[in-house]
Amino acid sequence: MKKIDCREIEKKLGYKFKNRNFLYNALTHSSYNNENNIECNFNNERLEFLGDATLELIISEYLYKKFPDLTEGEMTKMRARIVCTDALAQSAFNLELGNMIIMGKGEIMSGGRTRKSIMANTMEAIIGAIYLDGGFNCARDFVLNKLHEIIIDVEKGKINKDYKSILQELVQREKYGCLEYQLIKEEGPDHDKKFYVNVIIDNKVIGFGVGKNKKEAEQRAAKEAIDLLNKKDEI
Repeated sequence: MKKIDCREIEKKLGYKFKNRNFLYNALTHSSYNNENNIECNFNNERLEFLGDATLELIISEYLYKKFPDLTEGEMTKMRARIVCTDALAQSAFNLELGNMIIMGKGEIMSGGRTRKSIMANTMEAIIGAIYLDGGFNCARDFVLNKLHEIIIDVEKGKINKDYKSILQELVQREKYGCLEYQLIKEEGPDHDKKFYVNVIIDNKVIGFGVGKNKKEAEQRAAKEAIDLLNKKDEI
């Protein structure tokens, strides 16, 4: 087991583990196991799975109790914006989790310590580890403390809407099928290009967007898809 400074990490997290194996587990990326031929599940993927479910329950309970007048659909949208990859990654960056993760040299060289997906997944694994070590109340205290600024921003409507992340969450939760983005065409001179993108779910086009770059077009297509799926749920 690779040595890490547990006390320093616990200080940053604001939580002291009774069983530090949970902490090691949460901070071990699968690339470390693969690179060192460790044939076991001692990485953070299973904890990420547990942490994801725990996080959703914590935020769902928080929104349910704080906003008694919100509909199910409104709470679902708020929750999606709080637990999206960008929000979790930002919380992980604030905690400097990137420097704590045990990962393979190849992953480190390819920028793994700053990759949003890895940061968000590790944040979920930490939540899962705290849940197993201290129970639901400890996990809830951690989440509401470390995601406090993001939660407040969402409540005030100030956070940038990452429609792609919201759509991804919606598709996974409702099991709609495979989600993909298709670049239809791009046109115009280099200084004034337009990109045209379709959102496809389960081989059906459900959203279309145009933007000055591919990312902007995908975001607009994702928003159209979300609006369509929400209307479908209301019928």
